[in-house]
Amino acid sequence: MRRRHVLQTAALALVAPRLAIAEGARVLNFVPYADVAVTDPIWSSTYATRTSALAVYDTLYGTDAGLVARPQMVAGHVVEDDGRRWTLTLRDGLRFHDGERVLARDCVASIRRWGRRDAFGQALLAVTEELATPDDRTIRFRLKQPFPMLPDALGRASSLVPVMVPERLAKVDAYTRMPETIGSGPVRYLESERVPGARVVYEKFAGYQPREDGEPSFTAGPRIAYLDRLVFNVMPDPAAAAAALQAGEVDWVEQPLMDLVPLLRRNRDIVVEVKDRTGYIGQFRFNTLHPPFDNVALRRVLLAAIDQQDCMTAVVGGERANMGTHVGAYTPGSPFASEAGMARPKPDLARLKQAVLDAGYKGQRVVMLAAAEVPRITAVCEVTREVLARLGFNVDYVSTDWGTLNARVVSREPVERGGWSCYCTYVGGLDMMSPATHGMLRGGGVAGGSPGWLTSPRLEALRAAFFAAPDAAAQKAVAEQLQLQLWQDVPYVPLGQFIQPVAYRRSLTGMLDGAPVFTNLRKG
Repeated sequence: MRRRHVLQTAALALVAPRLAIAEGARVLNFVPYADVAVTDPIWSSTYATRTSALAVYDTLYGTDAGLVARPQMVAGHVVEDDGRRWTLTLRDGLRFHDGERVLARDCVASIRRWGRRDAFGQALLAVTEELATPDDRTIRFRLKQPFPMLPDALGRASSLVPVMVPERLAKVDAYTRMPETIGSGPVRYLESERVPGARVVYEKFAGYQPREDGEPSFTAGPRIAYLDRLVFNVMPDPAAAAAALQAGEVDWVEQPLMDLVPLLRRNRDIVVEVKDRTGYIGQFRFNTLHPPFDNVALRRVLLAAIDQQDCMTAVVGGERANMGTHVGAYTPGSPFASEAGMARPKPDLARLKQAVLDAGYKGQRVVMLAAAEVPRITAVCEVTREVLARLGFNVDYVSTDWGTLNARVVSREPVERGGWSCYCTYVGGLDMMSPATHGMLRGGGVAGGSPGWLTSPRLEALRAAFFAAPDAAAQKAVAEQLQLQLWQDVPYVPLGQFIQPVAYRRSLTGMLDGAPVFTNLRKG
């Protein structure tokens, strides 16, 4: 198996960052894994956008480190009529970054926009008979049936964050970018200082009113911005990012290259630790609309051919404790993780090459997209490309930047008109812990779901049964059936789990567990 080329650690100290770093004790210099090409977290599901959104926007509920939903923008709620009526009351003092008050009608419009795109939101709105605003601080859900997971839906803190925005922006179609970035969170976005491909800048929002109760925990509790400015310094070269961290020119690297982690650990001024233990789950996704992967038999061959051990070894190198190679539909260790259908032999590529021919492959061009500047994606792309080639597929490997890739995968055109056949990505473990948030366990075709657009009435029926299940045991039974159906329909192949540590200067204190958030941080 081919390993990616890595700079010799002896040369690392000589690598100079290419960016001008913002200076000052009250400025946090952060290196994201990729540029924030889009700030609208409903239009884009990338984790770079998610990270930006968790700073700029606020949500009605927060999620604590134990993954429990807590009131955030709401002061609280009342549940009546056997769980079919929820009345949410907004806290006093909520303001958007343009100075306007946050009103209930802003929130209702925001919920409706989010619910068009997000799988959890779609499920909530499907059982919502009425979503009303009796007054400026009150949001009322009248439901067709009980939906006890309502706070979990409105407080999810991963991709497609259910952010609250002004009504005029929330009325923008969910498949169109909002023209402005105006939230009500602890920091505000500075469009004037944005440098595409290099820098994203935010500043503390003086009008933000944190909760007065609770303990800071992930996106729950008092969200206090102690620092004045937050600068995302985009550094596609991981060696440059590590060198900048060692020199004290940046404070925090979100995803240090695993090959460089041992070197960073040896620096007494740097902390390397895991903050999000749910990790990232690799996915090899198929476009099921067009040949060759409209053929489910070919997708099943690749399910049998791609080895999670090979994929994750390419990512972590010697850091074997940071990988999982027995991944099904759900995040390992989560309540719905299952062994159903997981027993498989080691791939026999010679036999499977014949299976490709038996499935009817005719040599069609396979356009495989790869993200050039995201090492963990590049690594699994190299492994899966090699598998495709050894099985006899005619692979057209297109390596591009992450922003361009994400713009291209929404295209439903055939490859002859700029479309795509397959690509590798990662989904945060937070998004794969339950059928409620698992966007790829969908079978609604072009009407819903993630790029790939699988049509599977069985998956859709099982997902509906999950939400209708009367208790946790019944939900778990349905979740297991969903995993078994995943092996039949194969909208994607699981590539394994990658536990990504962060690296930061020891002078930065107060970092919370979970995905990156920028509240509660102090810089010495």
